[in-house]
Amino acid sequence: MKRLLPLLALLTAAAPANQNVPRPGYVRVQINTSEGPIVVALDARHAPATTRNFLAYVDDGRFDGTVFYRAARDKRNPKEGFVQGGIRTDARRILPPFPLETTAKTGIKHLDGTISMARGQSPNSAGGNFFITVGPTPGMDARPGYDGYAAFGRVVAGMDTVKKILAKPSGGGLDAMKGQMILKPVAIRSAKRLDGTPKPTGEPKMWLYNFGG
Repeated sequence: MKRLLPLLALLTAAAPANQNVPRPGYVRVQINTSEGPIVVALDARHAPATTRNFLAYVDDGRFDGTVFYRAARDKRNPKEGFVQGGIRTDARRILPPFPLETTAKTGIKHLDGTISMARGQSPNSAGGNFFITVGPTPGMDARPGYDGYAAFGRVVAGMDTVKKILAKPSGGGLDAMKGQMILKPVAIRSAKRLDGTPKPTGEPKMWLYNFGG
């Protein structure tokens, strides 16, 4: 029996972490898509403002019924890149912008399976659009003279779904998005938090109203 104890300890240490168990400081969200589910763990400790913004969209249901619309594949390695989804330019779903939490501030780098906020030219323009990386993308990290993007968590389950989305046929688009728009966007059916209590903003859900008469 004594000889078995070290072996049992070794096997326990080598066992993969159970993704069904929440980790302190992280909030898990399940994004249900037409290609399968994706579970992300948001780092509320190191990126509190970005996590709070994303959860506001989740808890209000603002991502429900949106799509993954962009597949940006690396030209040198088409199996790497990032996928982008969210509300696009739907003003009915948008919440107020918030200050950019750079990777230099949070320490969260753009590695394989990182979730990060998309934004416009202004550093503080992130809102209801996000992207997930496939492979490391250090060019999105902050550096002198460049603010980069706000990474705020990572995929803990469903990376196969992310890769399926990245492989979708794409085209169209302008400027930085040229050739990257998914021809048949992947539906985001729902996004629900798996940890903690939902905290809806109470803001009007204008996209649910039909003003067409």
